[in-house]
Amino acid sequence: MNRAPRVVVADDQALVRTGFRLILDAHGIVVVAEATDGAEAVDAVRRTRPDVVLMDIRMPDMDGLEATRRILKDVGAADAPRVVMLTTFDLDHYVYAALAAGASGFLLKDVTPEHLVAAVRTVRAGDALLAPAITRRLVERFARRAPETAALHRDLAALTPRELDVLRLLAQGLSNAELATGLHLSEATVKTHVSHILAKLSLRDRAQAVVVAYETGLVSPGARHEDAAGGEVPA
Repeated sequence: MNRAPRVVVADDQALVRTGFRLILDAHGIVVVAEATDGAEAVDAVRRTRPDVVLMDIRMPDMDGLEATRRILKDVGAADAPRVVMLTTFDLDHYVYAALAAGASGFLLKDVTPEHLVAAVRTVRAGDALLAPAITRRLVERFARRAPETAALHRDLAALTPRELDVLRLLAQGLSNAELATGLHLSEATVKTHVSHILAKLSLRDRAQAVVVAYETGLVSPGARHEDAAGGEVPA
């Protein structure tokens, strides 16, 4: 994609919206609309068809979680924008529910300008924002406490042993490069495995794959996985 990413910024704080717009504009990323609550965000997406939505979780009237559900339902998974949740708390339980609902990741509101720009470009390219340390803490705290995510359960029998290996490491928030190193594979091969996992499990992106890995018991909350460091991973 050569054109500039198109973004909707949804946050009830004017300073946050203005700050994000200035940062994104300065880096050639187009903010096509702003929204002060979830309902406005849903309407803005319908009108402008953005690539990415930066969505505050806690907003009046309709919160970001419900707005995300409606956007993905209304637009359809194939055409829906990538939603990145904005929060002031890295362990906010709403973030976990948002990932289960189809969000592609989350950012803290005190994100640096460089990280914000990189985040938009990352999710626009089809990847997910899953910083390993925060992702592990988040999922381990809330994975077994969100009954509303039960619909995400999938039968993992369709996956090959190698795809299960990839999913285990992916669940820890590792990038394709880190997965390639840990599994002694090329990055292109890892991307192929990830694509097959998402297709076989009917998942939108890596964020939902993380949720499924924990909720199906493939990875246990609180468990240590030495293979994440590139150590003992099945060949």
